[in-house]
Amino acid sequence: MKLAFIVDPVEGLDPGHDTSVALMEAAGLLGHQVWLTQMHHLTVIRGQAYALLYPVELVPVKLVDHKWLAVDDWYKLGLPEWSPLESMDVVWMRKDPPVTIAYLYATYILDLVNVQQTRVINTPKGLREANEKMYALQFASVMPETIVTQDKAIIHQFVDAQGAAILKPLNGKAGEGILYLETGDRNINSIIEISTRRGAEPVMIQSYLPAAIEGDKRIILLNGEPIGAINRIPSGKEFRGNMAVGGRVAEVEITSRDYEICSTLSAKLRSDGLYFVGIDVIGGYLTEINVTSPTGVREIDRLNNTHLGLQVIQWLENLLAKEN
Repeated sequence: MKLAFIVDPVEGLDPGHDTSVALMEAAGLLGHQVWLTQMHHLTVIRGQAYALLYPVELVPVKLVDHKWLAVDDWYKLGLPEWSPLESMDVVWMRKDPPVTIAYLYATYILDLVNVQQTRVINTPKGLREANEKMYALQFASVMPETIVTQDKAIIHQFVDAQGAAILKPLNGKAGEGILYLETGDRNINSIIEISTRRGAEPVMIQSYLPAAIEGDKRIILLNGEPIGAINRIPSGKEFRGNMAVGGRVAEVEITSRDYEICSTLSAKLRSDGLYFVGIDVIGGYLTEINVTSPTGVREIDRLNNTHLGLQVIQWLENLLAKEN
């Protein structure tokens, strides 16, 4: 197979952490050809989607004393070439959030890729429709109490009724801008005003789940089925478990409740072309569905002695073989 990955600048990627690198590395190990490009290199020429593609060779990381170690020169780029994306078998859209106007335009360019020739993961339409906060609201039966509003009075009513709540920007990432609210906090009006830009933008408010102190479970789903999970546990006085804000990771099982949540999502994920997804679960409740660039594979592999990247690429091999 020929695989193109639309990613952030490769020099800024962490080979021991980034799932994009794990996927590219797995493709190389299985004998496939890998190219890199960036979102700003997507171009339309004569109605066809093109990109400036760099061939890349990777030196796989090694697990030493329970840590992933990479050599200094862990990647080697070849000379770039403008090529139609339809020359690839698979195009992975793995640009990190937030979803900006430029990101949306990139999905429109990816719409021009002939799906009979090239598989785009996740699909452009799915990426547009699945805001990583709002998309989860379609599955209210497995979510905590949640509202979306920019109205200060409604937020106050919700927090007073719940006693404590979590405020999330709708376009945030990696725990950025997530705030803890509780009744009686003298700063709550200022927090609401800043977060909603004085009522100009809606935010998500969820009831606070005390189980958050025990961890925020990240479950990786492939084609709607769970394939691995880790627990992200807040450190120090931090209430967020995100790895980007210092949360430590630990082994965790996929419970019967987790399977129930995944089963609730699976048909919709497949129909929307969301093949590679990371969901967040706290205390048995779904809190987010991550579709742009879900991470966690390296941590799951390290703790469970698995190789999810190989599993994903082998699934792709089988999928394309069936279609051909």
